[in-house]
Amino acid sequence: MNIFSNIKRDTVFLIIIIVGFLLTVLAFGALYFAVPDPQVFNSAVEKIFVENDFTKQTDLKLLEVLAQSGSLFEGSIALYSKIIFTLFFVILTVMMICLALILSNIELRKQFNLLQTSSFNAFSIELLRSKNSVQINGDSFQLTASNSETLSVLMECALDGDYVTGVQLESIISGKDEADCDDNSGAMRIKRLRDNLGGQIIATKLIRHVPSKGYQINSPKGSIHLG
Repeated sequence: MNIFSNIKRDTVFLIIIIVGFLLTVLAFGALYFAVPDPQVFNSAVEKIFVENDFTKQTDLKLLEVLAQSGSLFEGSIALYSKIIFTLFFVILTVMMICLALILSNIELRKQFNLLQTSSFNAFSIELLRSKNSVQINGDSFQLTASNSETLSVLMECALDGDYVTGVQLESIISGKDEADCDDNSGAMRIKRLRDNLGGQIIATKLIRHVPSKGYQINSPKGSIHLG
């Protein structure tokens, strides 16, 4: 369930990145076209030269300053345009990297989900009580005598389609009355068995716990064999 929720969360991030990319393109487009045309200033200065007859030295100096200002203004606008394009491509690159990471993460989660389904499910389980060992999907695990008894009770209940609580488990193994047994003792037996089977990932898949019902082997009845 957590894997699917993570995939949905990544999908939301993917949508956010796509929307952000579109908004970025629109923002940079609006910014670029909002930059004034430097030729407007130069055309205005040229028009002043053409329409007026300047003979005084001071007038010529003023026009010279205006022409230089136009050149500086044109250079500044060109620099701003380069900065806008540079920022756009930097942001575009970052967004593409984020998009690639999210797509890769989604694919990895899907592959892990398939691996978890194919590798961690018990398609066959055979308990060899005489050897205190169990074979799960062809892999052999050595058990203690206590773990073997615990697994035997779980498998017998699974064959009947029943769940077993911690109190019932402790009562069956110890031979005591259920009133004299503690649920924590049965839960501790389950924990030791899970630890013996290789940790929480495999164990929780094999031995599932349903609140208010108890524990049960998560395997088809036809694949459970007691030897």
